[in-house]
Amino acid sequence: MFLEDIGIIPSRAKIASQAEQSPSIINLTRRGFVAGTGLFVVGITLAGCSSYEEPIVDPDSLAIPKAGPSPLTEVSGGDATPALWIAIAEDGTVKITCHRSEMGQQVWTAMAQIIADELDADWDNIEIVQAEGHERYGDQDTDGSRSVRYNFHRLRLAGAAMKQMLISAAALYWETDPAQCSAALGQVSNRENSDTLSYGNLAKVAAKLQVPAEADIVIKEPKDWRFINTEMPSLTVPKITQGEGQYGIDIHVPDMVYAVITRPPQLFGRTGSVADAKTLAVSGVLQTVKLPDARPPALYQALGGVAVVGIDTWAAIQGRNALEIQWLDGPNAQYDSEEFRRAMEANARRPGTVRRSRGDVSNALAAADKTISAEYYAPHLSQSPMEPPAATARWTGDNLECWACVQDPQSTRQTLSDLLKIDKENITVHTTWLGGAFGRKSKPDFVVEAALIAKQVGKPVKVTWTREDDVRHGFYHSASAQLLEAGLDSEGRCNAYLHRSVFPTIGSTFTAGQDSPSDGEMGMGATDVPFAIPHLQVESGKAKGHIRIGWLRSVANIYHAFAVQSFAAEMAHAAGRDQKDYLLDLIGGSRLIDPNMEGASYPNYGGAVEEYPIDSARLTDVTERAAKMANWGRKLDDGHGLGIAVHRSFLSYVATVIEVKVAADGTLTIPGIWLAVDAGTVINLRHTKAQMEGGTIFGLSNALYGEITVKKGAVVQDNFPTWRVMRMGEAPKAFEVDIIASSAPPAGVGEPPTPPAAPALANAIFNATGQRFRTLPLIGANRSKLNISAKTTI
Repeated sequence: MFLEDIGIIPSRAKIASQAEQSPSIINLTRRGFVAGTGLFVVGITLAGCSSYEEPIVDPDSLAIPKAGPSPLTEVSGGDATPALWIAIAEDGTVKITCHRSEMGQQVWTAMAQIIADELDADWDNIEIVQAEGHERYGDQDTDGSRSVRYNFHRLRLAGAAMKQMLISAAALYWETDPAQCSAALGQVSNRENSDTLSYGNLAKVAAKLQVPAEADIVIKEPKDWRFINTEMPSLTVPKITQGEGQYGIDIHVPDMVYAVITRPPQLFGRTGSVADAKTLAVSGVLQTVKLPDARPPALYQALGGVAVVGIDTWAAIQGRNALEIQWLDGPNAQYDSEEFRRAMEANARRPGTVRRSRGDVSNALAAADKTISAEYYAPHLSQSPMEPPAATARWTGDNLECWACVQDPQSTRQTLSDLLKIDKENITVHTTWLGGAFGRKSKPDFVVEAALIAKQVGKPVKVTWTREDDVRHGFYHSASAQLLEAGLDSEGRCNAYLHRSVFPTIGSTFTAGQDSPSDGEMGMGATDVPFAIPHLQVESGKAKGHIRIGWLRSVANIYHAFAVQSFAAEMAHAAGRDQKDYLLDLIGGSRLIDPNMEGASYPNYGGAVEEYPIDSARLTDVTERAAKMANWGRKLDDGHGLGIAVHRSFLSYVATVIEVKVAADGTLTIPGIWLAVDAGTVINLRHTKAQMEGGTIFGLSNALYGEITVKKGAVVQDNFPTWRVMRMGEAPKAFEVDIIASSAPPAGVGEPPTPPAAPALANAIFNATGQRFRTLPLIGANRSKLNISAKTTI
């Protein structure tokens, strides 16, 4: 992290003050948006220049041709009309609208880099405006590692189009050909006489000009990028370190009250009798509000229960502690995650639905010189972002206004409309900063709660989730049971490969009774397996959802990569081969892989296979690079081991090598990690490296300790003592990242580093101890060391 990033040296970019608007957050509203073909012009101060007195450009003095509608409303990625994304003030400030949620992944900075580069803006004059939730921006769902991928092209067009309009405005004023003008660092220059005009001076004229068609817009060659593919400092970190910026928990509006909720312990449990006399006697408690019971399917409904409303959050929590409720069992009262595990494992041992097939696996397994098989299990997980969910809601008549740390304000708006039966046009959703999310804040149930309570109370209400609420009432990562079987020939080569995967699908949250995984889930590490094996088959089994299943960073890739990459190492051991060399042989020669050609229905993370093919050469490249970085094959001290794993997810390729040291008593330390990533065109090298580090540690934390268990339908864990996360002292002692330079289109960086972490760790532990761990977590919340024993597998 650089000094500019933490605010020790002032940032070179100015972020719009979030204290200027009530309730303390900047949002571009429908009323603040100026529709049209040109620029949104704000501000009153004209920047001067000590050596050149710039003339004031008066648009009323110029013969400006009448402009027609923008031709950029339907380019690849959506609307690229400059006015939607960029506002230039007369003082030269460039306000860039970010329609995606900022949750530490530095999307504010990335979006600014893309637009500012093509605009040739002065980075010192950049400010960010957070967009509200609205369809005009296109997709605002900040998950799936696709913010840059979905918007790279159209934001470049928006910036380049605006620059051309500013150049045209200057040429109109100077009465010269635009070809005689150039732009750089927020100014247009006249090559004929070296005169300059600032963007702020030209903005009003440019706003009246015709937006150019895509065919007429010139975007930069990569060699000319000033900001893209560099290490620009963060636009948010200085604010964070100085206590500025607004998170969901920070919002305050006049006359606001505070609420916490006690919810049924089981999904679809119901509220029975309620005794709130002791609660109402607590100082600061104002009232209680009974919420409607949830009914299948879960969707993003409030879970029900009773809200305690107070003058502050502390009073509400104390009042909740005094509340006496008799809960009524729902349909999931008997759910036990340990019993469910055994049922899934039994299901994985039976033939399932074929999701991809090549050759004849059954006969090839029967004819193999040697067969091996292994079963793997991964438990439910919680996202547990550092900032638990929080939302504020205010009704004004039939109009609803919400402030919340949500990943998708449009989905939030639609959910509120559907569940509260109000016109979507009467709903405004302001997105705050998110103190982490990892998929949890894609689900706006907590915003629904705030709206329901505010309606009953008749005042603005902030709903706060405690850590216990977050751990016990979330949308959980699915548990999974998998069986893998391979047939090896006399030389140890794999000729047959069978993979069965069983897990409750995310679809069960949205469709009651759904028990088969989607193509998208199976396409996260199962049906897209890249191995060059003659006979290959992938199957899925059925499993019902008994708690809310939702997205978690890298989704089904977590358990699929753990099983597939662990099993690759097991095959190498059975063949007497080096783990890395055998993995490269499995990947095979350079080729493009399309699972759809072998019976799969493969969505490819929403990317066209022509643009984003599965490229075995890129998998091989990152594998070899990571191995070289780690000096693979070097002599290791006793108790040390190296493990490797490679995985493609969210259209990026990541290989990870982990070194472990395991003491005789099972104490585990991680001396080093080496990671190579090919994510196509990368916007910010510094922040991509940070994502690789953070995503890997997220994966290691879950692999070592993460486990949500359920008894009688209720989650057992409640806070970090029982839902343990990796601590600073347990982090790798060294971490090297190699970002491979690429001209390929941008792919994801937030989620791809997570899947290889668990198998690389398990493979390293095996090489250090000879013990194979096939069940996650490797340690668990109640232990501090690996359970090293004489057994060969756990």
